[in-house]
Amino acid sequence: MKRYEKASDIKVGVVGYGGAFNMGKHHLESMKAAGMTPKAVCEVDPARLEVAGKDYPGIETYSKVEEMLAKSSVDLIVLITPHNTHAPLAIAALNAGKHVVCEKPFAITTAECDAMIAAAEKSGVMLSTFHNRHWDGCVLNAVKQLEAGTIGEIFRIEVGMGGYGKPGDWWRSSKSISGGILYDWGVHLLEYSLQLIKSDLAEVSGFAKIGYWADQTKWKADTNEDEGFAVARFTNGKWITLRISAIDSKPSDKFLTATGTKGTMSLDWNAAEIVQHKDGQTVTTRIPHPPGEGQKFYNNVAAHLTTGEALVITPQWARRPIHVLDLACQSAAKGTAIKATYK
Repeated sequence: MKRYEKASDIKVGVVGYGGAFNMGKHHLESMKAAGMTPKAVCEVDPARLEVAGKDYPGIETYSKVEEMLAKSSVDLIVLITPHNTHAPLAIAALNAGKHVVCEKPFAITTAECDAMIAAAEKSGVMLSTFHNRHWDGCVLNAVKQLEAGTIGEIFRIEVGMGGYGKPGDWWRSSKSISGGILYDWGVHLLEYSLQLIKSDLAEVSGFAKIGYWADQTKWKADTNEDEGFAVARFTNGKWITLRISAIDSKPSDKFLTATGTKGTMSLDWNAAEIVQHKDGQTVTTRIPHPPGEGQKFYNNVAAHLTTGEALVITPQWARRPIHVLDLACQSAAKGTAIKATYK
C-alpha cells in the first residue's frame, strides 16, 4: 500500500453532501482535523453541491461518482450514501485505486462485505467503515469497568432501543435500501458489544414483527420491520441479544446491559450504573462516562496511510456486526438458527 509522507498529502473527498445531519461537512472537517486535505465533493442535488462549494471555496464538485473517479486526483473517498449503495460505490472506487471509508453500516450483506474486501486487497488500498462510536465515552467506560473486574466475568449482553411511532417516509424506513430496522442503530450497539465479548461467533437466531406500520407508510411492503430481535451465540457460551422496536410503548433508557458473575452494568447516555452484591448487601453505583474520542477514527486513518500504524477499524472488524445482522435476517425468514461463516 502506498505510504504518504505527511497527512496533508492525502487528498480526501466525500460522496454525499445531503442536508440530513450535514454529514458531508462533518466528515471533511474531521479529516481536515486529522491533517488531511479536502479535495472533492460529489452530490446529486445541485443545491447541496452549491453549499459544498461555499463551505469549501475552490473544492472540486461533481454530480456523478463516475466523473469524480475519472477526473479527480482524490486519494481517499468517503461514502455518505444509502446503505444499499455502499458496496457498488465502494467497489467502483476501490477498483479505481482509491482508499475508501463507508459510513456505517459497512454494507447490508456478508457477501457485499466479502466483495468489498476482495476489491480492496486486489487494488492494494485501504478500506474501512466510519465506526467513530468505537471510541464513545459509554463504551470506553464499559471496557474500563470490565478490565477492572467490576462485575466479574461477563456472560450476557442485552442491547436495544425502542419507541412507539410511525417510521418516517424516507429511505431509512425501506428495508431494501436500509437493510431493515436492526441496521441503523443496531450496528452501533453490536459494535459496542463485540468490544466487550471476546469470543468467536457460533450462530445467530433472528425474529421479526412485520406489518403494523406497513399500510401507514408509502413504502408499504418494503417498509422496515416493526420490531427486530437477534440472539448471537458465541463459542465460549456467552451471548448477545439485540432488539430495535418501533412498537415499544415502554422503552428503557438503558441501551446496553452487561451481566457478569459479580454484578450487572447498565449504560445510559450519561453514566454506567453498576449493581454489585457485597457482604449481603446490594450496592448501586453510577459512574459518569468520560468524553468520547471519536476523532481518533480519522487520526488513525491518517496515521495508517502515513506511518503504517495498524488500522483499528479494519474491514474484517466492520464485517462482524454485518454478519450478525445478515444472519439474523436470514434466520427470521427461515425460522431457524444460522451457523456463522465468520467468527
